[in-house]
Amino acid sequence: MNKKHLFCVAGFLIVLSCKSKDTAPHTTKPNNQHISVLTQHNNNTRSGLNDHETVLRDTNVNANRFGRLFNLPVDDQVYAQPLVVGNVAMSGTSYNVVYIATVNNTIYAYDADGGSLFWKKNYTSPGMRPPKNSDMTQACGGLYYDFSGNIGIVGTPVIDSISQTIYFVARSTNNGNSFVQYLHAVDITTGNERTGSPVMITATYTGNGDGSNNNQIIFDAQRQNQRQALTLTNGVLYVTFSSHCDWGPYHGWILGYNASTLQQQVVYNDSPDGYNAGLWESGTGMAVDDGGSLYIVTGNGSVGINNDPANPRNRGESAMKLSVAGATLNISSYFTPFNFDYLEANDLDYGCMGSFLIPNSNYFFTGAKDGNLYLLNKDNMGGYQAATNQVQQTIFLNANANQHCQPSYYKGTNKEYVFIWSENDALKGFLFNRSTNMFDVGSTVAGMNGPGGQNGAMLAVSSNANTSGTGILWASYSKGCDAEHSVCPGILRAFNADDITQELWNSDQSASDAVGNYAKFASPTIANGHVYLATFSGYVAVYGLK
Repeated sequence: MNKKHLFCVAGFLIVLSCKSKDTAPHTTKPNNQHISVLTQHNNNTRSGLNDHETVLRDTNVNANRFGRLFNLPVDDQVYAQPLVVGNVAMSGTSYNVVYIATVNNTIYAYDADGGSLFWKKNYTSPGMRPPKNSDMTQACGGLYYDFSGNIGIVGTPVIDSISQTIYFVARSTNNGNSFVQYLHAVDITTGNERTGSPVMITATYTGNGDGSNNNQIIFDAQRQNQRQALTLTNGVLYVTFSSHCDWGPYHGWILGYNASTLQQQVVYNDSPDGYNAGLWESGTGMAVDDGGSLYIVTGNGSVGINNDPANPRNRGESAMKLSVAGATLNISSYFTPFNFDYLEANDLDYGCMGSFLIPNSNYFFTGAKDGNLYLLNKDNMGGYQAATNQVQQTIFLNANANQHCQPSYYKGTNKEYVFIWSENDALKGFLFNRSTNMFDVGSTVAGMNGPGGQNGAMLAVSSNANTSGTGILWASYSKGCDAEHSVCPGILRAFNADDITQELWNSDQSASDAVGNYAKFASPTIANGHVYLATFSGYVAVYGLK
């Protein structure tokens, strides 16, 4: 595989040719910017930064000049982050195209600048329907409201711009009697299946853990929830799984597929002789470093084996670096908090928060439901110590900051920040010091208070490199009710990334800018002068300069 392909499949923002396109129905002039967002949170660091945004800046994102331009109608709720590909050839003309996935198993391809629909297709298996929350009959004791209806495509897809393929997992059921999950590889210009697509997701793993039979654990397409974003790296497509409200038996699975043939190459189970340890991370995908190692944080579940918490065989409540050796994933470093028993007993998952690699560093930013943030050396995470945590740095927010959220990163002219906005806490900006490779806690910037309940804010950042005045922090969250178990109205806010105490704009300043219902765990996508915001109101809202 050539270097260009490696660059693209990793999902990094790509500056394509700047050829103007015809004016589309909702635009006033051609868009000369053609940046791609091919994967959740912009690239495989999962940092949430688009530093190629040349249009939006702190002088024009305001109530007079910025607002909602149009909506892109869809057939159901959108949990997946919208993705954008620049300069896609459609009927002989090049367009920026936005791709949207719904829980009704439908994919849409829209003109990202003008709003015209190029194609839409439904990928529910023939003769079946998408599963519903009511099909998860024993999840949360039979009162399963984490989803409010269909549970079709949930995890954010990923796009390979070279082969022009979008990958996603669609779920179907025969009226609740049997369940299937299929991995699809689809042409982004037509919606047609690639050769060999789709493939049914199946897996077995050796172990005597929860639900095993004859020392084999079999993948359960009903109980296993494909919640995290998909990950594409080095020609392998990775799909991860958690559960529905800890309805067991379930395990954390990582399945790897050849991106060209969809042949299964990797099967990994993180609790083969135990239970649980799902992969959630508030919908954030696995992070990948330049060497191709994978980074995950697992939820509540078994730790170790034979009363040895340091045994890597079962790794719930842990951060892990997984090295790839052919068809095998090996734990090359890990961290498990010393109080994992307390976390487990009180449902305080370590793997709840979206985690990411701080760009151009050796550090992995993670957090747990108990309000602790952990900065880890990605190559020496700290392992397990019975009395203390041997990590790079620990920061405590507060006991009610349960961190169902997606943090983000920003590099300004002189300073670097990691932003996080947990539920039940203020917006925080932590200053990262390259001299100490730690956060200067005394220089932490606190912004406004925001979401309550059990769902924090989904953050993303746009800037034009580190040019002063271009850094903007975007935050989407629910208002007025708890989005953990309810459909709630949402709000989108924009802050000066160099000073998050300065709000530039929010969607409640004008009735015409109102978000609609908040889309849980879908961060804003910023590309080519527009902000694409998923909703639970039957559309993706598109914001930009009026």
